[in-house]
Amino acid sequence: MARAIRETPVLYGKDAERFQKEMKRVENMTVEERQANREKARKAYEKLVTEIQYAKA
Repeated sequence: MARAIRETPVLYGKDAERFQKEMKRVENMTVEERQANREKARKAYEKLVTEIQYAKA
């Protein structure tokens, strides 16, 4: 049986400020910046998968 999902914690202080700043940064990104971020994440994922496969062999 599945476990219940816990409630999302509320952020306070510097954590809340950092979160808001990051959200504004992402909202203001250009299409090119978003594509570059996606590509960077995809490459990191592929590298991780390759390393895991290599470790299992």
